[in-house]
Amino acid sequence: MHSTNAFSDFVTVRGVTLHVRRWGRPDAPTLFMLHGWMDVSASFQFVVDALAGDWQVIAPDARGFGLSDWPVAQHGGQYWFSDYLGDLDGLLDHYAPTGEVNLVGHSMGANVVCLYAGVRPERVRRVVDLEGFGMPATRPEQSPRRLHGWLDELREPPTLRSYASLADVAARLTKTNPRLAPHRAAFLAEHWARRGDDGRYHLLADPAHKMRGPLLYRLDEVMAVWAQVRAKVLHVEAADSATLASLAGKVPIDAFKARFDAFPDWREKHVEDAGHMVHHDQPEQIAALIEAFCA
Repeated sequence: MHSTNAFSDFVTVRGVTLHVRRWGRPDAPTLFMLHGWMDVSASFQFVVDALAGDWQVIAPDARGFGLSDWPVAQHGGQYWFSDYLGDLDGLLDHYAPTGEVNLVGHSMGANVVCLYAGVRPERVRRVVDLEGFGMPATRPEQSPRRLHGWLDELREPPTLRSYASLADVAARLTKTNPRLAPHRAAFLAEHWARRGDDGRYHLLADPAHKMRGPLLYRLDEVMAVWAQVRAKVLHVEAADSATLASLAGKVPIDAFKARFDAFPDWREKHVEDAGHMVHHDQPEQIAALIEAFCA
């Protein structure tokens, strides 16, 4: 892209004001990018920098993250996954009210775009899923324990630690992802945290996101939605994805990934020397894959 400076919009969707980063010309072909859990839209800066073509990139901070409203922090309770779908629907009505769109999502954001493509199949042209797998399948008998844990979380809500400096925030990022280059960690730290009145740096994430919630992940329902997707889907995965291995647990990887058979038109690419944050570790490869697939 010729210009990689981001502009900020604030768009109110269903009473929640969402911060949206935009790169590129408004009349260029558009890519909508959704970040993952405990992340922010600035996470896509390195991919945007690596795009060779002329694109507009639109990336929101999800509710409760970054500079978007934190409605749960304000009113108590928790975040519901379906709200992310509603927010995406509202943002598409705002930025692209007609026609089909290209959706890119990482991790949690990938789960959002894959579901949205099945719920509004007529609205989606291409889907790029970066390290999005869904969650482990659950069984009904797990429900009592889940509800019990949720009630305990309501009594003692989760918290997030604070940091003495942005350098400490950057160090936390590189501890989680040793492949993250220092200059990228420093950039992300500036968007990941903000200095509070106490002089310490607090993550731009509502701690309520750490609540597991009372509902089980119902894989059969998710696959039923995926089966309605008309768009071509590109799944991008780290060659030795620790996230996939963790989610699969004792289930063989091939058996876990059989869920993707639900998509009518699905293909995958593996990226070497990358972890879960593939767009941080290999942004040039990710940008090239997105451009080739969405061109």
